[in-house]
Amino acid sequence: MGSAFSFCRPAKAKWQVIVGFGSLLSEVSARGSFPSLRNFRRGKLRNWKRVFAHPAAIFFERGIARMETREIASLSIEPCEGEEFYVALFEISDNEMPTFYAREEEFKFVTVSVEEEEKGLFTEAIACARGTDELFIERWGQDTFHQKYKKNGIESIWNFEGKILPCRVTTKLLFILCGVVWG
Repeated sequence: MGSAFSFCRPAKAKWQVIVGFGSLLSEVSARGSFPSLRNFRRGKLRNWKRVFAHPAAIFFERGIARMETREIASLSIEPCEGEEFYVALFEISDNEMPTFYAREEEFKFVTVSVEEEEKGLFTEAIACARGTDELFIERWGQDTFHQKYKKNGIESIWNFEGKILPCRVTTKLLFILCGVVWG
C-alpha cells in the first residue's frame, strides 16, 4: 500500500477523522474494525449523496449477497449539489489507516468538509466515494479483482451492467441505525 493511499490524508496528524455513512454509522460496528477509535459524534455532509451503486465483495464473502435478485449493492457517496445527509464522525490513529483502507478496499478516498453537529464547526475528514475498477486493480492487483469479483459473476465493480439493488441486510441495518440511533 503505497502511493495509491497516501493522497487522502487531510492532515499530518496522528489521528484521522473518518466519515461513516453506512455500517460505520454504528459506533459498535466502527469499534469492531477500529478498537481505539475516539470522539464518535454526528455530523452533516453537504453537497454529496449516498448511493447504492456497486457490488461489495464482503457481501459475497459473508454469504448475504443475493445474485439471483441482484440484491448486492453497497453504499458509496457521490457529489450532488444541494444534497446533504447525517454521518458519523470519528477519529482513528494513523496505525489503523491500513485497516481502514483494507476494510473499504473498493473506494476512492476523498477529503471532505463536514459540519460537526454539536459545535457547528467544519472539519476535514476522509470519506469513501465512488471508485473505479482501475483504481482497485492498481491497489490490490488483477488476481484479487478476479478472486473477489469475477469468480462471483461480477465483471465490474463500478460499471455494473443491469439492475442492481441494495443488499437486504445492509438496508435493514441502515433503517435500524437511522431510526433508533440517529432518531
